[in-house]
Amino acid sequence: MKKLAFLLVLALELAVGGCGTTPPNPVITTSINGLWEAKMLGGTGEASELGFTATLIPENSGPLNISTFAFFNQGTCFDNGLNEERVTGRADFTTNPGTDLVTGSLNLTVTSVNPSGNTLTLISPEGGLTGISTGTITTTGTLTNGVAVGTWTLSNNSNNAACQGTGNFIMCQGTATCSAP
Repeated sequence: MKKLAFLLVLALELAVGGCGTTPPNPVITTSINGLWEAKMLGGTGEASELGFTATLIPENSGPLNISTFAFFNQGTCFDNGLNEERVTGRADFTTNPGTDLVTGSLNLTVTSVNPSGNTLTLISPEGGLTGISTGTITTTGTLTNGVAVGTWTLSNNSNNAACQGTGNFIMCQGTATCSAP
């Protein structure tokens, strides 16, 4: 009798436990492909003049595939040319399926080859990357009007004060004007 009672309670719990659950929201894969422009704000001297463009290709989370990169104002801290910088990064973001709003984070590191040892690090914290996902409403989309804001640090291994500093940055996707959200 105890076994039967136990099985009835177990069956009841399984039946009740399944009630009221909602199907999970669809996962939307959003790509942030495109040309991005970054402007450094703050700092002094050479460090305050940095700005660049880059083509970024991630989807939702993971390492960035940076297919192009070029400083438009590198000062003496970086040499602008093919293979003159090593650029790595990561983006982690999600798309709200109800509003198509994209939020997340973006980190980027630019290390000079010549001159050697200068490193520019950009950190856009969670919520610092925003935009709208357009495309197929159910599962795929492309980020438009993307903006990343955060902090930057320029350091070097030679104690060159001209190539050291910190400040804020704004990075915009394919727009003529770049303004914080």
